[in-house]
Amino acid sequence: MLAKVLSCAVVGLDGELVDVEVDISRSQLPSTTVVGLPDTAVQESRERVRSAIRNSGLSWPVNSRVTINLAPADLRKEGPAYDLPIATGILLASGQVVADVEDAVFIGELALTGDVRPVRGLLPMVMLARARGIKRAFVPVDNAAEAGLVRGVAVYPVPGLAALASHLLGAIPLPAYEPIAPTAGTDPIGGLTDFADIVGQEHVKRALEVAAAGGHNVVMKGPPGSGKTLLARAVPSILPPLTSDEAMEVTRIYSVAGLLGSGPGLISKRPFRAPHHTISNAGLVGGGSVPRPGEITLAHRGVLFLDELLEFDPRVLEMLRQPLEDKTVTISRAKQAVTFPASFILCAALNPCPCGFYGDPERECVCPPQQVSRYQRRLSGPLIDRIDLFADVPRVPFEKLASVGRGEPSEAVRARVAGAREVQAERFRDSLTQVNGEMSPPEVRDHAQKQMAGGAADVLKLAVERLNLSARAFHRLLKVARTIADLDGSERIETAHMGESIQYRARIE
Repeated sequence: MLAKVLSCAVVGLDGELVDVEVDISRSQLPSTTVVGLPDTAVQESRERVRSAIRNSGLSWPVNSRVTINLAPADLRKEGPAYDLPIATGILLASGQVVADVEDAVFIGELALTGDVRPVRGLLPMVMLARARGIKRAFVPVDNAAEAGLVRGVAVYPVPGLAALASHLLGAIPLPAYEPIAPTAGTDPIGGLTDFADIVGQEHVKRALEVAAAGGHNVVMKGPPGSGKTLLARAVPSILPPLTSDEAMEVTRIYSVAGLLGSGPGLISKRPFRAPHHTISNAGLVGGGSVPRPGEITLAHRGVLFLDELLEFDPRVLEMLRQPLEDKTVTISRAKQAVTFPASFILCAALNPCPCGFYGDPERECVCPPQQVSRYQRRLSGPLIDRIDLFADVPRVPFEKLASVGRGEPSEAVRARVAGAREVQAERFRDSLTQVNGEMSPPEVRDHAQKQMAGGAADVLKLAVERLNLSARAFHRLLKVARTIADLDGSERIETAHMGESIQYRARIE
């Protein structure tokens, strides 16, 4: 007999429908064959499915040739998510189960006992099922909350293969999952570092506020122990909450990466990723034989923090050039090219020299001048051009450290940032741009360059000539000035706004 069951694959961040066709024919030489470009994990499903069926009180077809075809045949199939649809197809083809499954999709890994284990990438799979008009989704119990985020599809959590067979036979129906309404953006400060708990460094906090308001990249430079890491970890607390669309976008990324777990499903807080400086190219930007998201995609709509920036391999840092400019990263392989989103705020911290005390007024630097110069040259000019704000983080004096008072709380800063972003949302309502940091050259001309006061234009001209700035740096000065003006509630970029923007330009010796 022949049976067909629907399942899904994940290509990049999108789902792809897969037909699981099972044919059982009598044969004196029993065999099980899987075709359709399966990887090792899919090939091994033969043994998992055979044991799961037997240990669930069901029968494996004996003296039979079992042929399993995964279509389309030219799409690479990888991972254990095909176990459940293959087992369902065998039960249907062998006549042990009689049911109409044309409007259902089956996704899940099987244990040898018949239990159904969670898989990654379930959210884009169920989203595709809804787009294709599929009404039911049979998924692992641990993935039910994730699948329940997709409205319009009845989600059935499957604890085991025996329970699924009973449901399809109409004996003991599985209860449909009752989704909880997503609450994106609730408690955005909970568990995060508050600006009020960071003493001093008001000018650095101001730079971080500008970066958060306009989606700009920022680098903090200062001696060890001056608070750079603490300041970076406080940035998510001043970012506005994720919108519902952004929360679904981030959740889909983490679903494909297998980082959702069995929690509430929807990610409601902005990501904060802080990879170690020993990270590889593939770990940072993504990659692998089957392309997976890297840290820059996991930081989408959030913050990517690179501590000890100059300790990273220069070749790894250079991989950031295109994502910082385009807000996407494309990974090309021989048989496919995948584009991942990468719209994040780069927040980095670095020491001015290997010992960390170059330029410190209280501790003497022990590094030779040549070593200092060589160390700072690890950050290339093209990469510096793509960073909007540089902030010096000096040593905090004892008087401020000993103070028991608290500074301005993140809640107040976040309110100003949210106000500036509302202005930008109205400004870019007819385009794909969301914040000033993403403006294209025509948008910079229309929304920044044409809205400068005469004094601001003069200051900008002087800065470009004196600092020998590139065209990219020229545009980034205008983007930052536009954000500062938005924070100030000004429609025009005044001289003070341009002056503050210029002071954030790089000062790497």
